[in-house]
Amino acid sequence: MPKFTGVVPPVVTPLTETFEVDYPSFTRVIENLIDGGVHGLFVLGSTSEVVFHAAAERTKIIEHAVKVNNGRLPIFVGVIDPTTDRVIEHAQIAKSAGADALVVTAPFYARTNQAETIDHFRYIRDAVDVPLVAYDIPVCVHIKLERNTTVTLGREGTIAGVKDSSADDGNLRYVMLDMADRPDFFAMTGSEIVVDNVLGMGAHGVVPGLANVDPHGYVKLWNLFQAGDHEAVRREQERLCRLFEIVWIAQPRTSAGSAGVGAFKTAMRQLGIISTNVMARPQRMLNSEETAKIDAILKSTGLL
Repeated sequence: MPKFTGVVPPVVTPLTETFEVDYPSFTRVIENLIDGGVHGLFVLGSTSEVVFHAAAERTKIIEHAVKVNNGRLPIFVGVIDPTTDRVIEHAQIAKSAGADALVVTAPFYARTNQAETIDHFRYIRDAVDVPLVAYDIPVCVHIKLERNTTVTLGREGTIAGVKDSSADDGNLRYVMLDMADRPDFFAMTGSEIVVDNVLGMGAHGVVPGLANVDPHGYVKLWNLFQAGDHEAVRREQERLCRLFEIVWIAQPRTSAGSAGVGAFKTAMRQLGIISTNVMARPQRMLNSEETAKIDAILKSTGLL
């Protein structure tokens, strides 16, 4: 069986009114996820606003998460940066801080191809002896991890698994089919609204940003699927789909990223998990009118 399975949320990084990391709120975020029954924590992912944090702050975030977690769950750490050597620096720091796995995207800003992307992962794995998770998120890095790229890296042992946020479930299915004889390889979806479908395809878990708002819901869905109650899985997925509609409320006043993570933060503030819904600049936070709409959805889905 793969080393990592289940619900592994990308952990929101709450900020103060002055744009500093709010560590007391961050502690509450982690404890809320653990209390919700999740199976791992993904620190410094896209939902964590990773690219907005300088290297020194990233180190503090990792160290704080590891301290609060205190060995209860595996911790994935995003070591996301445009170039290989900068990623290696982040990876070495994350390993020293206690990361159980490192999450790596394709290189970005500089234009690279699939062959250079394969080299990128190989260089990182050669430099740092920690399991690597390939993060397929072309909307952010502007290159898709093609089927052959992921399978090549998986079969040679460069990566331990893939976190797919490409919205290309067909490609993910082929990757899982190609890797079916490698039971140690895992595949997780980053799409909150089709978890039931992807688990049915054979995926090993989910990395849902929305679990910061409702960890119990995703853990319930996971447990129902393991028990084989597929009708109950569908009903819970549909409730989570209704909750997911919070991510569209602030569009088009904000970008899709600001609207999504901003909605998570706003809902978490309304639920008393964090103190503010402040976003890293220049992203816009949600306003009072948008907050009222989020409250309505939280109430309709049983959270408020």
